[in-house]
Amino acid sequence: MAFKPANNIQDLQYFGEFGGVNPSISDSSTYTFLSAKTMFDTFEGNADGCYLYSRHSTPSNLYLGEALAAMEGTETANVSASGMGAITPVILQLCNAGDHIVSSRTIYGGTYAFLKNFAPKFNIETRFVDITKLDSVEAAITKKTKIIYCESVSNPLLEVADLKGLAVIAKKHGLKLVVDNTFSPLSISPATLGADIVIHSLTKFINGSSDTVGGVVCGSQDFINDLRNVHDGASMLLGSTMDSLRAASILKNLRTLHIRMQQHSKNGLYLAKKFESDGLKTVYPGLKSHPSHKLFKSMMNEAYGYGGMLTIDVGALKKANELMELMQHRNLGYLAVSLGFYKTLFSAPGSSTSSEIPEDEQKEMGLSNGLIRFSIGLDADIERTYKMMRECMVELNIL
Repeated sequence: MAFKPANNIQDLQYFGEFGGVNPSISDSSTYTFLSAKTMFDTFEGNADGCYLYSRHSTPSNLYLGEALAAMEGTETANVSASGMGAITPVILQLCNAGDHIVSSRTIYGGTYAFLKNFAPKFNIETRFVDITKLDSVEAAITKKTKIIYCESVSNPLLEVADLKGLAVIAKKHGLKLVVDNTFSPLSISPATLGADIVIHSLTKFINGSSDTVGGVVCGSQDFINDLRNVHDGASMLLGSTMDSLRAASILKNLRTLHIRMQQHSKNGLYLAKKFESDGLKTVYPGLKSHPSHKLFKSMMNEAYGYGGMLTIDVGALKKANELMELMQHRNLGYLAVSLGFYKTLFSAPGSSTSSEIPEDEQKEMGLSNGLIRFSIGLDADIERTYKMMRECMVELNIL
């Protein structure tokens, strides 16, 4: 039977303390025990259903974690204060000094900076490869490799990872396949394709209102227990804890994710087709011209489409900046980083979200100065949006 992530969220039902349709928010930093023995057992990790201290867990955080685990089809999940607060503990939990990671070369700039500049302080080295070439991935594996790391749909070049193929390689070499699924929630379900750990920045599509940051790690009960272990758990000890009020807020927004993703995808596909027919260099997984179009189609949960992210290349940074400023002036969206908002967001990744990547490496991976990354909004009249965007492009001699 086909995996249906939105049904899994729909089937969860929580009652508030006084019968509310939303679970009550636990607004406490510490929790009391009826006996000293229960406190001891909780410290040792042997008292299910007992809460210790909010850095470890809270009822509100567990509700959200359960819903996200249901969405991704994993045993459980742990939420964190940001996307990077999910990514970095996973890497530090799985790797010790002297270990090695094989990572996609096109990943979020913050993740790239952590792997390239910060992890080496702990003698953890990373080899960056073209994730779309499985032979290159396998060739990069050494005896010290512990993780294959990638994004389902990469930031910002929208390369698509062959998750089934990567899972086979990971299993063959005894590695963990860690997948950041931020760009494609509901559209792609990495755990059903063989990923061991699935990460999201909740800041983006899942929350959807650009009013908070958050992250989640979805995985096995054993791995999440390890992350939360009071003695040596990276999530517990690094302290990137989500606030209970924020967890409750994101859980409410998660319930409309399926509707929002359908609209983001519908609008994204419409604009991508129009831009491409206008002769713009357009990258969107839903276009037949995308090198991994068939691969995406083979992995996707069809109801949610190809996502809301697309790029166009207008040739030069000056032109890109002029276009983005004009579109913002015409109320078509915001010149802003991040994604998943109800309005379209646009940025030039080379000088913003991927600026941590050195210029020569940007060039090598095909990240040009004129590239504009769009997170397409929930516009009700996408035909009107397109006409207005096209007018901006004509005005600036891009078309």
